[in-house]
Amino acid sequence: MVVAVKVFKKSAPNGKLTVYLGKRDFIDHTDYCDPIDGVIVLDQEYLRGRKIFGQLITTYRYGREEDEVMGVKFSKEMVVAKDQIYPMENANMEMTPMQERLVKKLGANAFPFTFHFPSMAPSSVTLQAGEDDQGKPLGVEYAIKAFVGEDDSDKGHKRSAVTLTIKKLQYAPATRGRRLPSSLVSKGFTFSQGKINLEVTLDREIYYHGEKIAANIVVTNNSRKTVKSIKCFVVQHCEVTMVNAQFSKHIASLETREGCPITPGASFTKSFFLVPLASSNKDRRGIALDGHLKDDDVNLASSTLIGEGKCPSDAMGIVISYSLRVKLNCGTLGGELQTDVPFKLMNPAPGTVERERVNALKKMKSIERHRYENSHYADDDDNIVFEDFARLRMNEPE
Repeated sequence: MVVAVKVFKKSAPNGKLTVYLGKRDFIDHTDYCDPIDGVIVLDQEYLRGRKIFGQLITTYRYGREEDEVMGVKFSKEMVVAKDQIYPMENANMEMTPMQERLVKKLGANAFPFTFHFPSMAPSSVTLQAGEDDQGKPLGVEYAIKAFVGEDDSDKGHKRSAVTLTIKKLQYAPATRGRRLPSSLVSKGFTFSQGKINLEVTLDREIYYHGEKIAANIVVTNNSRKTVKSIKCFVVQHCEVTMVNAQFSKHIASLETREGCPITPGASFTKSFFLVPLASSNKDRRGIALDGHLKDDDVNLASSTLIGEGKCPSDAMGIVISYSLRVKLNCGTLGGELQTDVPFKLMNPAPGTVERERVNALKKMKSIERHRYENSHYADDDDNIVFEDFARLRMNEPE
């Protein structure tokens, strides 16, 4: 059995320019980031002495388009890397194995290019829009743009330009560690002796998307109050650094009266399970997602990892974190006792058993969806499958 290598392609409207990428998702390993390596195929006669330039563009939208009035814009578009692709300025550029195979297959009019993300570039995050929202969703996104022009300051024309949206993501470390996050809080009462103690412990620090979060809750009531009910939430925290704004959303919750009321002198121990999923939070405004809304298999945004030696306050873009929140209802006069236990929610690292399991599930889901009759063609000689870049974005509602 021969395994074909999938390569994504997209052509300019006039067909004179085609860009090929080996993947759409590029991984930030905190100490380095995958380079964006691709190949461009051009029509020499069409250029007539002009050049081809490439740009890595990031768009940071931190406000709604419908709120933009009197020339005030709530988005920033920045070119974070640029280069001249043709004529090649560095003829001895070192090519990746994928680029070598593509250049050999596509012929003399194929030229490689490579871009690198800046060291502090934020990860791709999309904030889900509400049902009534118009315009582009908030978040951080990246795109590779190739265009024909006289110099790099030329904006080019749409008919001879190609723009491919890509994602910059972070994966979990190869090992999850043995640390068990926990929190212990107490609540006393003004006109009553004794306290209520609440201890919450998670079964691990790093969870993968779709996994059960197990929280072991221990309540010890040494007061004269009574615990009426217990509430558990998985909370997603978003920090929009551009406007120094923070907000939180409940993405999974449960409320129970099991073991309640917890009377004075009594104690209660129980494990509760929650599963935070993007599919359970559809059409909820402000939920942070990994990448783009048009992907059926999109996840909740992964926790933002900060590399060693870097300051968390220097993080840019939209910083994501998660916590498990537990609330005890102590009655009308007693109020509530609350605690948060932070954890990380991420994609498994490539090469791990968990990653292989996730990939197998995704393949099963995408076989019918991504196999259009004319969306790709295969060449058995080199075992490379070309797939139109735009075809994977066709599942938006009519």
